Amino acid sequence: MSTNDTTAPRQHASTGPALPQLPEPSHAERIRTLISLASVATLSTLSRKHSGFPFGSLMPFALDPAGRPIFLISNMAMHTQNLNTDPRCSLFIGQAGADGDPLGAARATLVGHAEPVQEHDLSSVRETYLARHENSRYWVNFSDFSFFRLQPIDLYYVGGFGVMGWVQAREYEDAVPDPLAAVAPDILAHMNADHVDSMILLARSHARLEATEATMTSVDRMGFYLRLKTNEGIKGARINFLHTVATSKETREVLVEMVRRAT
Repeated sequence: MSTNDTTAPRQHASTGPALPQLPEPSHAERIRTLISLASVATLSTLSRKHSGFPFGSLMPFALDPAGRPIFLISNMAMHTQNLNTDPRCSLFIGQAGADGDPLGAARATLVGHAEPVQEHDLSSVRETYLARHENSRYWVNFSDFSFFRLQPIDLYYVGGFGVMGWVQAREYEDAVPDPLAAVAPDILAHMNADHVDSMILLARSHARLEATEATMTSVDRMGFYLRLKTNEGIKGARINFLHTVATSKETREVLVEMVRRAT
């Protein structure tokens, strides 16, 4: 896990009273988390037919240990022909299972070069890709299919309204997905279904916001975000845990303790 828990200054719309900036995962960590949960994205290549125009394609992908996207693509596909002419491309990844306003959901764009995987890496790349896309075993051995890998040169992250910024490729490569990434949807569903009163209490205690409704919109190892309905309108607040967590059990225990202290 990264020990660097600082991030660039952020700006959120309608966050209520001014509070100290709270530590949270960096944009690089958030991109690694976001992309680790996805398996399909939009690949934009440079059109060979219409020079200078971007050409978008639906693209299943897997990630190598450095977080670089891997594609298994047919030589007949238009995007493959485009990449063989010019390897410059971008990959757009949206937040998996995002509900409500799509502009409020997290997304990222990886800009870089996608080129064929070298012979000495094919075995490990093949294993990694098939572990993510089992159905690809039906065509992975076809002679007209080959593996490409995208090497990012820059990345752009949008975490919702007013939360955005560029991330250097090396910073992204050094980051790791948040330990709660896989269980976060279950935590959110449980809190929003059964513990609205507790979240309203925590918003009052930690964010000095009086709310009539509360929704937990995201959670990470350091804390969580709430969307709050107040008499002044919809507001957002980040609340940090008493300490970092890595499992559902630890998350539940620290939330129980925080509610106990706020009561």
